[in-house]
Amino acid sequence: MTDNLNQLKIDRSAVRRRRAPYRGWLIAALLLVLVGTALWWHRRSAPVSVETTSVSTAYPYQALAVLNATGYVVANRKAAVGSKATGRLEWLGVQEGSTAKQGEVIARLESRDVSAQADQARANVGVAKAAINQARAELVDASAAFRRAQELAQKQFIAPAQVDSAAARHRRAQAAVASAEAAATAAEANFRAAQVAFEQTNIRAPFDGTVLTKNANVGDNITPFSAAADTKGAVVTMADMSTLEVEADVSESSLAKISPGGACEIQFDAFPELRLRGEVSRIVPTVDRAKASVLTKVKFIERDPRVLPDMSVKVAFLSRPAAADDVRARVVVHAAALVERDGGAGVFAVENGTARYVRVSPGARIDELVELAGDAGGLKPGDKVVMRADAGLRDGQAVTAAKK
Repeated sequence: MTDNLNQLKIDRSAVRRRRAPYRGWLIAALLLVLVGTALWWHRRSAPVSVETTSVSTAYPYQALAVLNATGYVVANRKAAVGSKATGRLEWLGVQEGSTAKQGEVIARLESRDVSAQADQARANVGVAKAAINQARAELVDASAAFRRAQELAQKQFIAPAQVDSAAARHRRAQAAVASAEAAATAAEANFRAAQVAFEQTNIRAPFDGTVLTKNANVGDNITPFSAAADTKGAVVTMADMSTLEVEADVSESSLAKISPGGACEIQFDAFPELRLRGEVSRIVPTVDRAKASVLTKVKFIERDPRVLPDMSVKVAFLSRPAAADDVRARVVVHAAALVERDGGAGVFAVENGTARYVRVSPGARIDELVELAGDAGGLKPGDKVVMRADAGLRDGQAVTAAKK
């Protein structure tokens, strides 16, 4: 009977052998789920490659531009100031950037020799005037003697020969007065010439202007034409800053788009934020064959003290004068950067490798750009935003800029 009871025992090893295959399938399925989840999370968190652009500034007048050109600021009135005299520079009263009024002495040459010549000429004038007085006194005496001789001759108290002698003396006295007066005139002319020679040692400003360059120093030899070795021709170079204008080269093929009096906007490479209104002053009636361009002069309607000669500029020739609001800088973004989310417009700003959705208020359109009205959603020029954002792009998603 014991043997029969032993036969009734359950063989658990067989049960284990039957359950082992189901456990393996369960583990495999669990691993597949984990791998799939990991792949899904990796794809979800992996940076998305996006095309980016920058927030920038633009001006509404740019939509009015019919032609753009480059050029330089020049002074219409500019002079290399020197002296007609030759000598050593004794004094220089200006430096670069100094201003001077017309006729103001800005430099002086050594003048002791010409000063002495002027003094000598002045003395000669005095001598000549004294000679005139002497000749006039002689003429008075000769005139009186001639009258007495005539009276005595009428009474036959003297011979006619004596009358003739008195008349000759009178004529000689008259000639002496004329000669003395002519000598005095010559002496005065010589004195004026000496004064001019002395004045030429004073170098004066030819007009109200600003000193651009200093070409000589105290002690340098100055000559009118700077022909000798180690000499200078001009002491300083001056320009009248009120005559500044722009010279721009306009392509010959685009000449029909501009005309005298046309409105312009002038932008400076040195000051990108500075925009000044201008007007086409004149078109030089000569074509540069080498460049196939025509020199165009643009005058400033607005001026700024920061503008200097030889500054490089960009000139926008406008179809009409720009209004005051047209020259105000606007924060803009490319139209392709705008997206619609939750019934509103916005952009995805790229910050530290993450796309951040920023709601904005689109304003006026300037060509392909759209103004970001108000505070522009806190965006500033230079910030990066996503171009042509995919519909699946979401706030906070990691992104990387696509290589161009």
